[in-house]
Amino acid sequence: MSLPQQLRDESDFDQLPDNIPVSATIADVEEKKGFIVYYRFVIEVKTKGNRKYLIYRRYRQFFTLHESLQLKYSPEAQSGYYTCKLPILPGKVYMGNKKEIAESRIPELNNYMKRLLCLPTWVLLDDLIRMFFYQTESDSQQVPRALRRLRPPTRRVKTIKPKTDLLSAPRAEAVFDFSGSGRLELSLKAGDVIFLLRRVNTDWLEGTVRDKTGIFPDSFVKIIKPLPESQSDDEGGASKNGDCAQGSYSCLRCNMLKPEGIDTRDICVEEDISIQPSYQELLSRMRDVFQVEDIALNYRDPEGDVIRVLDDEDVMLLVRESKRTGSKVKRPVNQFPWELLVTYSEDLSVYNTQY
Repeated sequence: MSLPQQLRDESDFDQLPDNIPVSATIADVEEKKGFIVYYRFVIEVKTKGNRKYLIYRRYRQFFTLHESLQLKYSPEAQSGYYTCKLPILPGKVYMGNKKEIAESRIPELNNYMKRLLCLPTWVLLDDLIRMFFYQTESDSQQVPRALRRLRPPTRRVKTIKPKTDLLSAPRAEAVFDFSGSGRLELSLKAGDVIFLLRRVNTDWLEGTVRDKTGIFPDSFVKIIKPLPESQSDDEGGASKNGDCAQGSYSCLRCNMLKPEGIDTRDICVEEDISIQPSYQELLSRMRDVFQVEDIALNYRDPEGDVIRVLDDEDVMLLVRESKRTGSKVKRPVNQFPWELLVTYSEDLSVYNTQY
């Protein structure tokens, strides 16, 4: 008997609510241009009630979850009945190409999630796990890309040839260009009309264009005439209309205090307005924006004094202060309610001064 089956047979698995996550698989890795460029994992989650949805998580969110679970359930940290052996999380990597690091972590993270979701039911019901795998509003608003690691196998079928069939045939129009990866995927150009052959699963269709047959993600097309239900292999049976919401960008105003004056920049980041970045992310981004390595981060408190930011707790204080005083300053709706003041590290003249 396999480990997952054994654990579930020994538990009250059948009594779990239908919204409990029972499996999770990484579908893709996507680049995200936030305060720094990073990569996040696109994860397909399946619940006990057979619902499927996508969530988007960074490695550091895995790391935070694992640390919290260790404090709560590991035999080394606790004693008593409610302890268990947790799966091993791949360690942090400090050097190397970020995309290659993210790609290399996929098998280990898949194994980690598989074993995590096979733990006893009282662990699955923990809010730490349920919230990690919960589809937030931000997750639901994301537009899936190719989801290459979930791509299904394709089959070769005859293309539609008789002209009399063209107007009645199920078809879609490509909204975006799509570059197929390998011979199984169908490359598309915006404006192409694709004759649909079947829905392979929730996210992929199979069709024909220019006498070539292959699969492609339905998020890249707009359905003109849908497939009949009998030709759909999708578990949910629903098709999408291809409408695509753009990613949300927020604006951060930052000021570099120089002897010759103030250099003000407005930078755009692909982050929600409520995000609280880390100190290292802000420091790295400001070095890149102003092309100066030896800098310090600061903010102005309600009394007008310049306060230096040294760590994540200071960033938290900066954000908290902005919420308290932000209503006094009129800002665009997509601008962060806080601003950064950047100075040279050795310049101490800016403190307790006005500008």
